[in-house]
Amino acid sequence: MSNTTKVTIDDTRNQSVSDLQQIQIVPVITRRELKQFIRLPWSIYAADPLWIPPLLFERRQHLSKKNPYFAHADWRGWLAWRHNRSVGRISAQVDRLHLQIHQDATGFFGMLEAVDDPAVFQALLTTAEDWLRAQGLRRILGPFSLSINDECGLLVEGFDTPPAVMMGHAPPYYATRLEERGYVKAKDLLAYRITDDFVMSPAMQVVVRKAANRIHLRTLDRSQLEQDLVILRDIFNDAWSQNWGSVPFTEAEFRHLGRDLARLLPDDFVQIAEVDGAPAAMGILMPNLNEIIHDLNGRLLPFGWLKLLWRLKRAYPKSARVPLLGVRKRYQQSMLGAALAVLIIDGMRNAGKKRGIQEAELSWILEDNMKMRGLIEELGGTIYKRYRIYQKELA
Repeated sequence: MSNTTKVTIDDTRNQSVSDLQQIQIVPVITRRELKQFIRLPWSIYAADPLWIPPLLFERRQHLSKKNPYFAHADWRGWLAWRHNRSVGRISAQVDRLHLQIHQDATGFFGMLEAVDDPAVFQALLTTAEDWLRAQGLRRILGPFSLSINDECGLLVEGFDTPPAVMMGHAPPYYATRLEERGYVKAKDLLAYRITDDFVMSPAMQVVVRKAANRIHLRTLDRSQLEQDLVILRDIFNDAWSQNWGSVPFTEAEFRHLGRDLARLLPDDFVQIAEVDGAPAAMGILMPNLNEIIHDLNGRLLPFGWLKLLWRLKRAYPKSARVPLLGVRKRYQQSMLGAALAVLIIDGMRNAGKKRGIQEAELSWILEDNMKMRGLIEELGGTIYKRYRIYQKELA
């Protein structure tokens, strides 16, 4: 271990002997340390049958300089060690694009994994807080791995089912340990589950019927992929621009995401709705890859993407997730906007049913987005997981 910092736990009240032991915090600098950082969750979740090991190559790409997120953000990662054993990890991020938009002097933490020991959590969180404070920031928010457009939020309800693709999993004690360190709820993110047999209510059918002559639904046109990626990004950024904590996808970020998704998705898993010929809403259905990678232990070698695509062809998942869904702002408070959202969801439902998908997760939905929540619940969707964003002032 190199560049080691010893963090001494100074709050001895009600702490066990284990809590008083010194913990070494090691910044992630070398390739070996990055490998240890990525592999640490395997030790945390060794006895958890619901945890899905992430694909190692994808995690390496996510934290590599090739990730376009790093064109507007910086990150640092740390490992916690005790007695030559890694017992925790954390990251901290400064997103210049977020600061430019929100002007809130906020930095972020994420990638948090640790054994159930208050001392370990204290050492990790203190290290991330100190680094952000040194960057001139006054608030810490998270977890985000790495941004609000990636995996975010800490699981606080719904521990009895495995996570959907690109969603997090965590032991129940994580929330307790964060709250012990002064972290409080900033916002809850909801995951809804909906089955493929949902039925529009009579009132909703009337709304859709009245708008039918203005709305045209189409799928991804692979022959003009770059143009469609521009359209999808433009709709999504506009739709989410006034949502809590929103940071737009940059052109490079969405192209990077879109090209990966294009490898995995049939054309009709991408739905674009046009109003009077102009793009107005979009949705993407993602097969729940966690169903087919859970036994790989993070490895796709030796064939990489080909192995994943072969598995998709051999045994298609029975569930899916809607990670991106948006209706342009100008329509969001209108009946036309409701019709757009319902038709997009219905289009994705029909596309999924062709491949045997029986249920989907719609996630995540802001807890105070009552209009979207009402629409999903009217279609029969139910909340089955809750993720929490925590915050703390950096005095």
